[in-house]
Amino acid sequence: MAPRIGVVTFPGSLDDRDAQRAIRLADAEAVALWHADHDLQGVDAIVLPGGFSYGDYLRPGAIAAISPIMTEVIAAANAGMPVLGICNGFQVLVEAHLLPGGLIRNANQQFVRRDQRLIVENNRTVWTSEFEQGEEIVIPLKNGDGGYIANDETLKRLEGDGLVAFRYAGVNPNGSLNDIAGLTNERGNVVGLMPHPEHAVEPGFGPDAPEAMRSGLDGLRFFTSAVQALAQRV
Repeated sequence: MAPRIGVVTFPGSLDDRDAQRAIRLADAEAVALWHADHDLQGVDAIVLPGGFSYGDYLRPGAIAAISPIMTEVIAAANAGMPVLGICNGFQVLVEAHLLPGGLIRNANQQFVRRDQRLIVENNRTVWTSEFEQGEEIVIPLKNGDGGYIANDETLKRLEGDGLVAFRYAGVNPNGSLNDIAGLTNERGNVVGLMPHPEHAVEPGFGPDAPEAMRSGLDGLRFFTSAVQALAQRV
């Protein structure tokens, strides 16, 4: 039986359908979850998608982090369920204290949209196991509030414990400290990143690659990594 991966839709979510398609392309079943429910519908993993939940009022992700379904998401994550937060979903994970630090307005005060080079810093998580340590990948990026911040003690712990999952390569697009593009928790089941892997899963619609234009598929491996990890748990 294919694993069931839920995608939470908040008011203002933008990329929930894209995440569902990525899940299906990874041979899993995509399950739509609603922000106002307290029911995870028996899913095996969860994706918090990109967008502008609740219009980014207060702070991006701040209201979504206290929406009804997040009670169940937080409990499930703390029990070991795989959770992936993409862009706004990463902001939600930080606001829910499932990942440390914060995300603020881009250093140049501009919305950034580009195909972004990343270095895989940790391939020992549920969502990154199909990458090589140190591998360079290309994932689309689009955000206005993607600058990662944390105090010196937190940064030292992230670096020392190997909790930086991805780092920007070539250019830091938003002023993130230590070029941090994504994080994992200690257990490796929760991963958040600002770039959008769900936009690099299908030929003809991804970033340019050496083989052909719009053919980059690096994002698909986030989802196939999770599918493989879930299959091993059965």
